[in-house]
Amino acid sequence: MNVIEIKPITGRVNAVVRVPGSKSYTNRALITAALADGTSTINNALFSDDTKYMASCLNSLGIPVEERKDVNKFIVYGKGGSVPAEKADLFVGNAGTAMRFLTAMLTLGYGVYEIGGVERMGQRPIQDLLDGLNQLGAEVKSKYENGCPPVIIHGKGLKGGVAKVNGDLSSQYFSALLMVSPYAETDVTIEVKGDLVSKRYVDMTIDLMNKYGVTVHNINYKELFVNSGQRYRAISYEVEGDASAASYFLAVAAITGGKVRVEGIGKDSLQGDIHFADVLNKMGCEVGMGKDWIEVSGRALQGIDIDMGDMPDVVQTLAAVAVYVQGRTRVRNVKNMRIKETDRIAAVVKELQKMGISVTEYEDGFEIEPSMPKPAEIETYDDHRMAMSFALVGLKSEGIMIKNPECVSKTFPDFFQRLEKLRY
Repeated sequence: MNVIEIKPITGRVNAVVRVPGSKSYTNRALITAALADGTSTINNALFSDDTKYMASCLNSLGIPVEERKDVNKFIVYGKGGSVPAEKADLFVGNAGTAMRFLTAMLTLGYGVYEIGGVERMGQRPIQDLLDGLNQLGAEVKSKYENGCPPVIIHGKGLKGGVAKVNGDLSSQYFSALLMVSPYAETDVTIEVKGDLVSKRYVDMTIDLMNKYGVTVHNINYKELFVNSGQRYRAISYEVEGDASAASYFLAVAAITGGKVRVEGIGKDSLQGDIHFADVLNKMGCEVGMGKDWIEVSGRALQGIDIDMGDMPDVVQTLAAVAVYVQGRTRVRNVKNMRIKETDRIAAVVKELQKMGISVTEYEDGFEIEPSMPKPAEIETYDDHRMAMSFALVGLKSEGIMIKNPECVSKTFPDFFQRLEKLRY
């Protein structure tokens, strides 16, 4: 296993960065384009392990996806809501988005399909999505009857009706159900049991569906309604920059006391993680936003007590910043981090403690008592966000080593090269 050392940055960073296209939008666009009738182009797309698995699976199902990596473009030859393959055994690595979205899409097919992934994927719950699909007339099940992948789909079309789904684990269950609902035989109503986590991701799904020609009625995130008979139209779609990826560079400004402007994403974005800039502002940073940019200037920072339920993917980034502030930082309402690529709450706590940082673990988050980190070799648990966020700690402290840095290929293959460029 490779290990890299993160060298501290001397002085204050002053940089302009353009991050890759949004993973969330790229994957959603691949599904909607695959279901559209005709040829769609997805521009400024993210090319990473996650999107590679999605594109590869669509190709295996008889929906051609052409990759133009030199210009960051996918060309998708949609099949109008049909799935040409009558049988497939698909592998999605640890790409949870691909697992959930493809499971829903395959209920529209006519045949038998299986989707699996790496060992960790077999521990990530998906039963709530399966239950929702089955309530709509599908026939899907967990292969080993443990509520986790691999998943077996007996495709026979989707009837429609009402699905009642728990809202507390993953918004992706709702996005998956929404994206296939236009192709159900009858109208679809999705009722949210409890409170819906990560609401902004559902907003993103509804926004993208609208761009492809389908309307969703959202009643206060308690009920989502889709009229049957609507169809996605083939379009040319421009993917905006990835807000989660942007968070690392905005955090660099906070940690080093410098200034970083991220281009390609701006104030009107629906991505929930764009509000990480607001979190940094609450901690003391100066923040500016325009139509196509976000800028953070580092200042003296204070710890905060904050609900991060709508942006769990940037909690690890926040943890890296919290090491260098005055006062404690308490993160709440992110219990669903425990079912990500790893148990991210436990992983953050363990690795911070390894650096001598005092951390208290809670079921829904953690509390960090800041202090200067000691040298440590950071375990990344094959989790791209552990690697990228903990690398930030090394920008101000000696001896921070990151194990298995290659895991960032899941969403941001050249992250470490871009981080290194900030020195110049």
